[in-house]
Amino acid sequence: MKRAGCLLFAAAPLVMTAAVYVFTPESSAPDSSGSRVSASERTRQDAKARAEAERAADEKVIAAAPPGLASPEKKELAQKLVASAENSTLDWRTTYGSIEDIGDGCGYTAGIIGFCTGTHDLRVLVERYTKSHPDNGLAAYLPALREVDGTDSHEGLDPGFAEAWQAEAKVPAFRKAQDSERDRVYFNPAVRLAKLDGLGTLGQFVYYDAMVHHGPGTGPAGFYGLRERALQEADTPAEGGRERAYLDIFLDIRRTSMKSEGPDRDTSRIDTAQRRFLYDGNLELRTPLVWQVYGETFQVPD
Repeated sequence: MKRAGCLLFAAAPLVMTAAVYVFTPESSAPDSSGSRVSASERTRQDAKARAEAERAADEKVIAAAPPGLASPEKKELAQKLVASAENSTLDWRTTYGSIEDIGDGCGYTAGIIGFCTGTHDLRVLVERYTKSHPDNGLAAYLPALREVDGTDSHEGLDPGFAEAWQAEAKVPAFRKAQDSERDRVYFNPAVRLAKLDGLGTLGQFVYYDAMVHHGPGTGPAGFYGLRERALQEADTPAEGGRERAYLDIFLDIRRTSMKSEGPDRDTSRIDTAQRRFLYDGNLELRTPLVWQVYGETFQVPD
């Protein structure tokens, strides 16, 4: 109700603004071809030009940066690190068919990155997969997936959805679809932003793992919200700050966010994994690596 009230409140100035545009002739100026364009169109064109220039500048930064986590061997390492926290295994390729409700309020958690029926990403994955493979075994559950999105409900999914997921995970095209969605939503945006922030391979993984666990949301508990809070306390290396200091603060903020969900929430993926790498000065995630998650020790040899 409060949201609706805000929208109604905003309607009044919109009406008045509309009246101005109806009764007041807009000034115009010639564009590069000599044609005249309105002031609002000129503003739109200028904003578009600025955005394109900023993106071009960003692309130069990305192109000049080392491959980092995007290199094949480091990306493979990243999947192992995430799988140790998400599925208690290093063999992440065995997790395409994993599916369970872990009682965290997100419904079913499934697949290589923990796609959830309650957090949009699983629904989007199935929708995109169905466009290219309409006869897949999950397509029949799309109406139910849309209904339960944003909740922890299994309505319309039980019985049968978990079994259908496991069966479809044996299809190479669906495994490829999971890989693509992981990269599109989580891996690529996290690594790109970390490089723009001047972070090395470890920092890129820190962003990636946070993106996976907290989701790519802009709210206080989403990845972008956590990053904004970190930026209020420390400069990134791209801004002249110290990489270790910035990452230490980012991990502090992330840990606090996880603990706010419940004081008993396990934060070992930070405490005895990422923080250990940071304090060891391993900013490039060099192997061998040894870490603990949920009390279990994992290691990747050199």
